[in-house]
Amino acid sequence: MPSAGPGDNRPSAPPGHRRAGRRGSRRRRARRRARRQTRQTRQRWTPSPLRFLRRVVKLLLFVTAGAALLFLADRCAAMYAEKKAQQQLQQALRLTAEPQVDIKGFPFLTQVAAKRLDRVDVTVPHVAADRVTLARVRASARDIRLTGSLPTTIRGAVIGDLSGEVLLAFADMDRELGASQVRFRDLGGDSIGALGRLNVAGQELIVRARAHLRRDGGRAITTEIDGMSLDLPHVATYRPGGQGPDDPRSLVLHREAAERIAKDAGRVKALFSVPAIVERLGVPEEAVEAALGSEEQLREVAGTPRFVDGLTRLNLVDVLVDHPWLLEKLGIDPGLLTALTRLQPPELADRFSFSFRMPPEADRLRLRALTVGADGIRAELSATGLAVGG
Repeated sequence: MPSAGPGDNRPSAPPGHRRAGRRGSRRRRARRRARRQTRQTRQRWTPSPLRFLRRVVKLLLFVTAGAALLFLADRCAAMYAEKKAQQQLQQALRLTAEPQVDIKGFPFLTQVAAKRLDRVDVTVPHVAADRVTLARVRASARDIRLTGSLPTTIRGAVIGDLSGEVLLAFADMDRELGASQVRFRDLGGDSIGALGRLNVAGQELIVRARAHLRRDGGRAITTEIDGMSLDLPHVATYRPGGQGPDDPRSLVLHREAAERIAKDAGRVKALFSVPAIVERLGVPEEAVEAALGSEEQLREVAGTPRFVDGLTRLNLVDVLVDHPWLLEKLGIDPGLLTALTRLQPPELADRFSFSFRMPPEADRLRLRALTVGADGIRAELSATGLAVGG
C-alpha cells in the first residue's frame, strides 16, 4: 500500500455519511415541492368573487328567460281561450256585437288542465231588448266548468255562479224612444221622469210624464206611466187623466195667463157670461151683476188674488167643450183643445213606456233589484248553473 502523505492526516469520514446527506436534501426538496403544490391547488380551486357573481347572473338570466317563456305561453293560451269564448258567447246569445271576455287567475294552463276556471269577467255591449237596447251587460262568473278538448276546442261551459248588472242608459232611451224628442232623467227611487216636445194641432207642447219601474217575473222590466201633462207655454196645462175616477182630464191656466185675463175686462166679462164658470169660481151672483154693470166693480172683483187663484184651479175641459167660443177669448186655439181631447191616455203613455226582456237563450238569468242613477237604470243580474255553448 502506498504510504500516507503529509496531507492525509485528516480524520476519515464515517461510513454512509454521503447517503445520509443526500436523503436529507431530498426530503427538504420534497417538502418544498409539496408546499408549492398546496399553494397551486389552493390558487386553482378557490374561485374569485367576480367568477361567482358571473355564474349567479347566468343562472338568473336562464331562470328569467324560462319563466318569461312559460308566462308568454300561458298568456297566449289564455288569449286564445278568451277569443273562442267570445265567439261561442256571441253565437249562443245571438249578439250583434262581440262581447269582451277576461279570464282571471294565473297560471291559466293549470286551470285548463283541471277543466275548471276560477273566475271570468264578461262585458256584453248593445244587447237588443224589445223597444230599447241595453247599453251594457256586465257579469262576473265563478266556478266555471269547461267542456271540450282544451284549450284548442272549447265547445262550451257551465257557470256555477254568476252575478252582475244590466245598464239601460238614458242616452239610448232618448235616442230610441225620442220620436217625440223625449229626454229621461232620475226622479229618485224606482221612478224616472220624461220631458220632451210634441206637436199637436200645429203647436209645440212640452210633454212631461213619470214612469214607475217594476220587474216582471225576474226576466223583464216594464214601466207604468202616470203624471202625464202637456203644457202650452205661458197659457195652460192639459192632463189627459185616465187613471180612474180620481184622475179626470183637466185643463188649467198658468198663473201668468190667469193674471193677463184678470187685467182684461173683455175676457173677464166673457168668463162671467158662463154660469158654470161663475159657479166654479165662487163669485156671488150680485157681485157678478155689479161687475158686468160697472168697470170699476169689475176691476175690483177681478183684481183680487183670490180671483186669480180661482182661475188657476179652474178645470176648463168640460166648460170649454160646451162653449168653444170662449177658447179664443182666453187665447187658446179651439183646434188645439179638440186635438188634445182626442189623445187617449194609452196612446200618450205609449210614447214614454218601454220594457226589456232578457234573451230566451239565457233562460237561467234573473233580474234582481232595480236602481235608477244619473246615467240610467240598473238591474242586478244573477244565475246558477248557466250553460253557455255546446
